[in-house]
Amino acid sequence: MRDSYTVTLPEEPPALPDLHKDLRPRTSMPGSLLVSTFVGLVLNKTKSSKAVQGLTGLRNLGNTCFMNSILQCLSNTKELRDYCLQNQYLRDLNNNSRMRTALMSEFAKLIQLLWTSSPNDSVSPSEFKTQIQRYAPRFVGYNQQDAQEFLRFLLDGLHSEVNRVLVRPRASTDTLDHLPDDEKSRQMWRRYQEREDSRIGDLFVGQLKSSLTCSECGYCSTAFDPFWDLSLPIPKKSYGEVTLMDCLRLFTKEDVLDGDEKPTCCRCKARTRCTKKFSIQKFPKILVLHLKRFSEARIRTSKLTTFVNFQLKDLDLREFASQTCNHAIYNLYAVSNHSGTTMGGHYTAYCKSPVSGEWHSFNDSRVTPMSSSHIRSSDAYLLFYELASPSSRM
Repeated sequence: MRDSYTVTLPEEPPALPDLHKDLRPRTSMPGSLLVSTFVGLVLNKTKSSKAVQGLTGLRNLGNTCFMNSILQCLSNTKELRDYCLQNQYLRDLNNNSRMRTALMSEFAKLIQLLWTSSPNDSVSPSEFKTQIQRYAPRFVGYNQQDAQEFLRFLLDGLHSEVNRVLVRPRASTDTLDHLPDDEKSRQMWRRYQEREDSRIGDLFVGQLKSSLTCSECGYCSTAFDPFWDLSLPIPKKSYGEVTLMDCLRLFTKEDVLDGDEKPTCCRCKARTRCTKKFSIQKFPKILVLHLKRFSEARIRTSKLTTFVNFQLKDLDLREFASQTCNHAIYNLYAVSNHSGTTMGGHYTAYCKSPVSGEWHSFNDSRVTPMSSSHIRSSDAYLLFYELASPSSRM
């Protein structure tokens, strides 16, 4: 059976001792307002001049290229960037979070530095790193880490600190199987948002439909789960190129569950041979597609270097929708790349500026312009797509 997708928030990091007494006070609202005013002036100046902000590099603190690559991709996520630059996040800070608001505050401060510093400068993400490793201790130290795992933990941490839900209701145990699929998906989405509702989720979370059909009685059961990214298998072809659409079709291809994988049919009340299929019920504003280049083996991890051809604009995903959908066209704006092997590799990012529309390569502290014709490579690991507005396609 294929490994599939991320449908839940990352595992809860281990509880940490009370470290808040060591943190600097975060109550400097006047300073935040001054930063907001300064950022506004910079952005206004940017619009009326040829100078483009957001081209500042990040210093490598010691094998932190995985972190720098993801941070640059998020810095060029327009709505998330604006959320930080305009200090909109301040009104959403949730002091009930386990880390209080330290991670979100340091993330926003770093984004502001990237967009107000000189393009020839580089800034240190050391204070941000201190907070992410307090939230997720697996990032303590200076070992190379997986960029996708880092992205999952970071988005989960940011989400929890600006979650609009201050008191989560008790999880409902009422079954929804009697409802039509459309209504069931709406109810499941409502239940999810009663517990998890943030600006971060507004951007990155979609809903996946899983259909399980019994070969004995023909009964089809459905489940609807939130996802923050989709992990796509890379098909093995002996000829021709592999495309992103090939990866998506393999991900949504019907799987036969037999033998030890047989599930229990709720109608037959027995383990039966079934088919399982995924489709997208709700498309997110920001779609992160993870190309599964790394596979675990008994002895060591291996890496696929297959070239996957992906679209830069007008990626049409309507064929993967679980219902009729007229709004599933995406444009690429960032790529996190991994070069090298599992034994020694390096992460970089290619990002399209939300201000100028020009592409740049972000290699730690070095930022250089690049042609869109060089975006596609066998190093592409995480693809960041933005949902196109209907009006922009008319």
